[in-house]
This record gives sequence, structure tokens and C-alpha cells, in this order.
Amino acid sequence: MSAAPAEQPYGEPQAERSLLDEANALMERLPGYRVEIIGGQILVSPPADGGHGRGLTDLMLPFLTAGLHGEESTVVQAVGLWLPDGREDYAIPDLSVVDADFEDHLVENNCYDPVAFRLVLEVTSSNYKTDLRTKVSAYANAKVPVYVIVDRRHNRLHVLTDPAQDEYATHRVHAPGELVTLPESIGAKVTLDVEAVLTAARRKPESEDSNLS
Repeated sequence: MSAAPAEQPYGEPQAERSLLDEANALMERLPGYRVEIIGGQILVSPPADGGHGRGLTDLMLPFLTAGLHGEESTVVQAVGLWLPDGREDYAIPDLSVVDADFEDHLVENNCYDPVAFRLVLEVTSSNYKTDLRTKVSAYANAKVPVYVIVDRRHNRLHVLTDPAQDEYATHRVHAPGELVTLPESIGAKVTLDVEAVLTAARRKPESEDSNLS
């Protein structure tokens, strides 16, 4: 980022840019990157790999089959969730189940009030600690009822429920071979095959690095 010029017109100081301004400027400079503000910090995630995208598509299917993309609720990818943690905080979950009228709950910067979110889901990438730690606190504080993490780093599926302040009271970890039925509070019965989910989201061996499994 370039420094401010030494002299300003008419002697007026240059206005300090907000975090939102900085985040939006980064999005313009880095097409394909995901930019979020959590805990007053700007987080930048690189474009997802093929396994990440394939896994998300496969994950949508059981939600769609259960009828969650209809009159009462909607299944969406990469929709902004406004966070109560700070004045300009927001996150962009990989996948969300939201109320059908979620667009009536627009807050700012194309982000929506967490009251409209029934479930958020993240597929981990190289910045897996953000999904496993930072976003746990953020989503719990926003009172998102269900948070699902496809943990490619450790080959596990996490289901977090019962948000209380900045943590989830219930955190269950599931291994390949298990079938996991999500809370019906999301609007329908959805069962995930852990092995199938992790296999679909797996990155090809020839392009794997030390940060992903």
C-alpha cells in the first residue's frame, strides 16, 4: 500500500480508511480471494482448490434433497454473515442454510444478520486454524445454531451446536465410516456420510502440500 502524499489539498488531512474500505480494496486487487474481517482483523484466503469446490457441490446435495432449498429456507454458498464481534466484522461461510427471506436482513457490505442463518459450513484449506478456532468463536458469538467443519487437515467432520457466548457447548468430532444426522432445527433431516464427504473434498495427491490432507 502506498504512503499518503506529504501535502494534502487545502491543508486538509487525508481521511483514514475504515477496515471495510481496506477489505473491499483487497478484494478488488485480489480477484478470487476471500476477504473477511473477524475480531477486528482482516483475513485473506487464497482461491479454493478443486477438491474444496467439488466437496462443496457434493455437500449441497443432501441439503437440497431434504428440501431445504425451497419456500422456507435456502442453501447458499459464500454469502456474507455480519458478526456482532466488532463494528465492521463479517465472515463468508463456504456454505449456509438460511431462512428464505434472508435478503430482508441485509446489514451492510452485502452481509446479512446472523438471525437468518440456520447452519454454516466450512471446508478447511491452508488456513485451517481459522475455521477450527477463530470462526468457532465468531459463529458462536453470532448465535449461529449449527456449525459444520469438513476438516481436511485431520480427516474429520466436526459438528458444533448450542452456541453460548464465544463457544459451542456441544462439539462432536466424527471419523470416516460414521453417518452423522444434523439437528433437525435446520429445517429438515440431513444425514452426512463422513467418508463420502471427506473423499469428495480431498485434494489430489500430486498437488497436495504439507498444509492439507
